[in-house]
Amino acid sequence: MRSAPPSSSRKRRNLPYWYSTKRRAQCYYGLVPLGKIALKMLPQRIAALLVLGMAVCILGACGTPSAAEAPPASEPPAGPPPVITLEAAAGAIAQLPRTHSLLVSWRGELLLERYFNGMRATRLANIKSASKSVISAMVGVAIHRGLIAGVGQPISAFFPDLLGNNADAGKSTITIEDLLTMRSGLETTSNRNYGAWVVSQNWVRHVLNRPLLNPPGSTMEYSTGSTHLLSAILTKATGKSTWQFAQETIAKPLGFQLAQWPRDPQGIYFGGNDMLMTPRQMLAFGELYLDNGRGNGQQVIPEGWVADSQVPRTRSRRESDRFYGYGWWVRELAGHPSYYAWGYGGQFIFIVPDLDLVVVTTSSSTADRERRDHRMTVYDIVERLIIEPVASAVVQSSAGN
Repeated sequence: MRSAPPSSSRKRRNLPYWYSTKRRAQCYYGLVPLGKIALKMLPQRIAALLVLGMAVCILGACGTPSAAEAPPASEPPAGPPPVITLEAAAGAIAQLPRTHSLLVSWRGELLLERYFNGMRATRLANIKSASKSVISAMVGVAIHRGLIAGVGQPISAFFPDLLGNNADAGKSTITIEDLLTMRSGLETTSNRNYGAWVVSQNWVRHVLNRPLLNPPGSTMEYSTGSTHLLSAILTKATGKSTWQFAQETIAKPLGFQLAQWPRDPQGIYFGGNDMLMTPRQMLAFGELYLDNGRGNGQQVIPEGWVADSQVPRTRSRRESDRFYGYGWWVRELAGHPSYYAWGYGGQFIFIVPDLDLVVVTTSSSTADRERRDHRMTVYDIVERLIIEPVASAVVQSSAGN
């Protein structure tokens, strides 16, 4: 296993506000006149001490050079980078018959890449509901470009023919944020209702015709219908298909082609399900979020949107320690704050910011009894055999330096 680089370019520190040329000048021009007055009005010895103190201020706190001006501080030579061995994780996940791939990236370096059960690096994976995180990214870009007013915009502006004269006025208050956080209040189109929805003649109308069970913005009810509405909104707002917009705003900046995926009867690309990506493309998308929206030297997704997306905004009704942000699941993994894209069957993009770590897994998406056990075992492997060894190596490396 190759070792990772000793440091990370993602670590950022905001310097105090006085570490600037402007602040230093303000200090100088404010204190020097006072020094001249002191020389005239005070006894010579006291005035001299006062001026000396002012000089210390100017050359010290106020005169501290900015980060751009200051010469690089000398640092003790860094020790060897930690060697992280993940063979135990690879061996454990290889025992799972549903597993297709496992990729681990730390500080931007690929530490592990394995494929199983006939899967190849170039073979597309159906990432299922992990697609919701990609839809969220596109919404963030659209808002940044002014194509969508913001997360508080009511969705009725995009569906006046379906919501304009709707008898249930509460539906007109559903916002973009309510869809992103699964709090539309509408009856779900997932689980037991999924089959009837995807065989309907108009998926958008079917979603909006569901009864309003809770006030919008109140209770989480997981529903792929919510992210499909976002796909329809992106199509209207951008004047392009969701696939075209994803291709231009995410795939192309990251250097790959995004495959087309299924569409509804009206030609709207399925929002939040059945998107197709290779495991390496999934890894690139995860690293994009780890790098605060930057990829290949450019800001692909607004940095603020990346931060907003991982804020827990509602709690899962099934697991009390699992939360949901803007299209991303949020929870602690092995004691580390993490967020992740999660698709049916075991499609994952895990991001652990404090460790600069991204983990991708893909698995069979067929429905069977092993699916739930498989998912729980993947969580266990990621926590015990990936996150914990990486964290331990980082701690040992820091102690050695």
